[in-house]
Amino acid sequence: MLVPTANPYRITAEFVVMAEANSNKPPIKIIIDTSLANSVKPSQSSILTRFHAGYFRITLSLGSQALLWKILMTKPINNDDSRDAWLIFRKFSFTAFLLLWWLTLVTQFSLSILYLLKCFFHFNMVKAEFLHYIGVNFFYSPWISWLLLLQSSPLAVSNPIPYLVLCWGFSIPILMLDVKLYGQWFTTERRFLSTSVNPTSQLSVIGNLVVATAAAQGGHREGAVCMLSLGMVHYLVLFVTLYQRFPGNKSFPAVLRPAFFLFFAAPSIASFAWKSMSGAFDTPSKMLFFLSLFLFLSLACRPTLFNKSIRKYNVARWSYSFSLTFLALASSQYAKEVQDHGAFILMLVLSALSVMVLLGLILLTVLNTDCLLQENDPILKLVNNSGLKRCR
Repeated sequence: MLVPTANPYRITAEFVVMAEANSNKPPIKIIIDTSLANSVKPSQSSILTRFHAGYFRITLSLGSQALLWKILMTKPINNDDSRDAWLIFRKFSFTAFLLLWWLTLVTQFSLSILYLLKCFFHFNMVKAEFLHYIGVNFFYSPWISWLLLLQSSPLAVSNPIPYLVLCWGFSIPILMLDVKLYGQWFTTERRFLSTSVNPTSQLSVIGNLVVATAAAQGGHREGAVCMLSLGMVHYLVLFVTLYQRFPGNKSFPAVLRPAFFLFFAAPSIASFAWKSMSGAFDTPSKMLFFLSLFLFLSLACRPTLFNKSIRKYNVARWSYSFSLTFLALASSQYAKEVQDHGAFILMLVLSALSVMVLLGLILLTVLNTDCLLQENDPILKLVNNSGLKRCR
C-alpha cells in the first residue's frame, strides 16, 4: 500500500511480503523511498550548476559589436573620395551605441557574478570544467569581454594610467591561462596538442591578440609586441595542427561546430592588432585580412557543415556573431586605409551581416529562454563524462 508523508514531494511505498504458510516467521516489510531527485521541483542551486564559462560568448558578441560601432562612427583620416559614404556611419545614433555598451556592461557584470557564485558554491564543477580540453578554452572569454568593453568605452581617456591598470588587470588571467595551456601541450603526455586540439583552442589566440590591441591603444608598445608574437606563433601551430587532423585527435561535438568560425576570427583580430600597434593598416594587416576573408568564404560555401548545430537552439551559436564582427572590424580598417569604393562596399556588407546576425541571436535567445541553462548542455555533458572517467 502507499503511505503519504508530510513532504508532498516524497512518496513512500510499503509492501508486505507474506511468509510461507507452514512457516512461523513474521511477514517481511519492504519500504521503497522515492528520492527527491525525481521531483519536479528544482533546487535553488540549479542555475549555478548549469551555468558555465561558455555563456560569456554572449558578451563577446555584444562587446565586439560595440567596438565596431565606435570605430564606424570615427572619422577616417585623409578622407576625400568616400566622404559622403562615411557620413552614413557618422550619423549613427550615439545614444544607440551607449545603450549597446551599457547592455554589454550589465550582461557581463551579471554573468561574472553568477560564475563567481559558482566558484564559491560548486568549486569542484569549475575545476572539472577547467581540466577539460574544451571547457578550459572558454575561460578566456570573460577576460576578452572585459578588454573589449574597455576598448569600446565611450568615455574619453585623458590619463592613460587608469586605462593601463585595467588593461593589465584583465590581461594577467589570460597570461596565467597561457602558461597553463601552452605549457602542457609539450610537457604533459595526456595533453599533447595533437590529441587535445580543437577549434575552441583558438580562443586562447584571440585572447592574446585582444590584449595586444588594448595595450597598443594604451601606448604600451612593448607589451603589445609581446602578446602579438605570442598569439601569432601559437595561431600558426594551431592552424597547422587543426588542418592536418591527426587520427588520434579527440572528437568534437557537432553542436559546437559554430566554433569553426574562429578560424577566420583570429587572423581578423590579428590584422586589427597590427594596425593598432603600427598606426597604419599596412601590408601585414592586409595579408591577415585577406587570409581571414578567404577562410570565411571557405566556410560560407559549406553550410551543410553546420546543419546539426542549428537544429536546436544552443548558446554555441553566439560564436557566429563575434567572429563575423571581428571580420567586419578588420574590413572597416581596410576600407579606411585604401579609401576605395569596393572596400567600402565590402565593409558595408560585412558590418550589416554582423549586425543582422547579432539581432537574430538576441531574438532567438529571447524566444528560447527555456533552452538556456539546461542539464543537457553539450559542454556540461562533456565535462561530467570526463569527470566520471577520472574518478574511475
